[in-house]
Amino acid sequence: MTNVKTKVTAVVAAVVPLIAALALAVLAPPANAASLTRVTSFGANPTGLNMYVYAPDRVAAQPALLVMVHYCGGSASAVHNGNGRDYVTAADRYGYVIVYPEATREGRCFDVSTANALRRNGGGDSTGIMSMVSHARQRYNVDPARIVVAGFSSGAMMTNVLAAQYPDVFSAGAAYSGVPAGCFATTNGSLWNSQCSGGNLLKSPQQWGDQARAMYPGYTGPYPRMQFWHGTTDTTLAYPNFGEELDQWTDLHRVSRTPSSTDYPQSSWTRTRYGNAVEGISIQGTGHTLPQPGMLAYSIAFLGLDRPPTTTTTTTTTTTTTTTTTTTTPVPSDACKVTAVVNAWSTGLTETITITNTSTTAVNGWQLQFALPGGQAITGGWSATYSPATGQVTARNVDYNAQIPANGSVSIGFQATHTGTSSAATGFTLNGVPCAAA
Repeated sequence: MTNVKTKVTAVVAAVVPLIAALALAVLAPPANAASLTRVTSFGANPTGLNMYVYAPDRVAAQPALLVMVHYCGGSASAVHNGNGRDYVTAADRYGYVIVYPEATREGRCFDVSTANALRRNGGGDSTGIMSMVSHARQRYNVDPARIVVAGFSSGAMMTNVLAAQYPDVFSAGAAYSGVPAGCFATTNGSLWNSQCSGGNLLKSPQQWGDQARAMYPGYTGPYPRMQFWHGTTDTTLAYPNFGEELDQWTDLHRVSRTPSSTDYPQSSWTRTRYGNAVEGISIQGTGHTLPQPGMLAYSIAFLGLDRPPTTTTTTTTTTTTTTTTTTTTPVPSDACKVTAVVNAWSTGLTETITITNTSTTAVNGWQLQFALPGGQAITGGWSATYSPATGQVTARNVDYNAQIPANGSVSIGFQATHTGTSSAATGFTLNGVPCAAA
């Protein structure tokens, strides 16, 4: 077996040219006081990770929290200033906080291989990362329903592991060029599994699901929504791992492995969705060079980070209100229909809403109004912005789905708490025109 040092060198060699290229395209940072800050005392940290935090100048009163995990050979600052920069720009806009774990061992890879690393509270890297999450939750009054994780390469592998070990903490995750949770397991102390990296460790969805469930034995609640990205010509973490990730997470969510929808957001992208819980985007002809420009906007929406805060806090405790204005075009009478599908558990639910334009003209810019049942409150959403959180709600398009083509559809969704009534929203109107229920 090729030793880990050689493999780490290969990963770094694959990633560094991309980072250098992206750095040339990064604009100068905004003129504000917010900066990446190291936190030196944050709780149990058995593997000696570093913790960095980015809190924008205006933090929402109850912000979302993004845990951003770097690639092998990377660092907090490399991701913050490089291929994760779009997440930072969005944090400035939406008021959420970013935590960056940083590996300090030789090669700067995260441990997703040893026995300690692959069990909840096992004393591995994930234990230290969860201490960072706990510290940030207390320091910034984080919304507990909007704690999400994203990562690149080694960080994508850790994203899968964290979501499997702490499904009661994370609501969603986005993994760029990763492998299923547990795929990199080893028994010889090495942090590299060549069989997995080569795409040769293949299991059934049930087997992958069981491997993830074993990381938190006895847990019976819901698992985080997950988004996966992979290049078809990746030779560092081979493309078959993409399908194995989808196998694992569709099993964890108990949804069919057959896609519920397929579309092509860009010419080389194929996006498949599985219920309202899992989606995968494969990039034709791309290697171990993700993310690429434009991708993170889709993840920001999927993770529910694009909900504008109505109230923000600053160092002077000043509060401000953000107003979103959407320009819309009229919708012909009786020219829309809506399908709403709910997946509920004891105190929460997710709801996927599909809006179909049944007219012969495109809708450019839209607002969907609907009524939530009593006792429901939205805690996060994707592919639209939602306000208010209860009662009569308005969902507004985001940049990439502002147009609904003639006879075309747009899918959006949200996560909510409930006090007993978990039925779907009702009374849908699109730009003021009532929609038929499908």
